[in-house]
Amino acid sequence: MKNLKIASTLIAALMLTAVVGCASTAKHESTGEYVNDSVITTSVKAAILKEPSLKVSEINVETFKGVVQLSGFVRSQENIATAMNVARGVNGVKSVRNDMRLK
Repeated sequence: MKNLKIASTLIAALMLTAVVGCASTAKHESTGEYVNDSVITTSVKAAILKEPSLKVSEINVETFKGVVQLSGFVRSQENIATAMNVARGVNGVKSVRNDMRLK
């Protein structure tokens, strides 16, 4: 009986550690945040694909905690501005960082 209590206490401690380990920190995302960021990234890529003046193959999209970073090489300053505006219009985007360069 004593061994059962010790084993159940150990299992509870391991489960608590696992739950706390999934919490987000300043540099790491929780599982839910990761899924949300994946949805945002996909939505931004789809919005860029729908914009006729932009080429989705030229623009890389990364998202961390709702902050979208756009990078890559584009043809004009107008393409940079358009991509920024398109990304800002996606639901769930908190802010957009520009790391795009002109070809």
